[in-house]
Amino acid sequence: MPSYELAMVLRQMSRPEIVSVLKRTAGTLLDRGCVIRKLENLGTRALPHKISEHGIVHREGTYFNISFDAAPTKISDFMEEFGRDIDIVRRRIFKIEEPEEFQCTLHEEMLPPAYRKDVQEMIDIAKRKQKRKFKYNSGLDYYPFQK
Repeated sequence: MPSYELAMVLRQMSRPEIVSVLKRTAGTLLDRGCVIRKLENLGTRALPHKISEHGIVHREGTYFNISFDAAPTKISDFMEEFGRDIDIVRRRIFKIEEPEEFQCTLHEEMLPPAYRKDVQEMIDIAKRKQKRKFKYNSGLDYYPFQK
């Protein structure tokens, strides 16, 4: 199962209410077969701009990140479910990409940029994307696109 991260902004509430919202959210994830890896509280702070959600204007919120593993088909269900929750002001689910394995040697780093393998690949990509230019010496006596 792929890994995902749920970034949530909860409305400003007391601590017991926040705990109940988190239990409800985590319970929804667990009921649908997810495995919760990490729950992270990022604190209460002012929102970057006022947000109107469920008919209420919010200026402050509590930020949380929940890392979990789930089937890709369940993600849209989670977004719909959390969209109906009046305590959640904003929610977004991101897929966590595994970083690529990159190995570099001192010899490769000491080469001038034009001789490095990754720079050579970028030059090849740029050459493939260039448009072909009209050659005046194409065998025709005239420029064919002139009126």
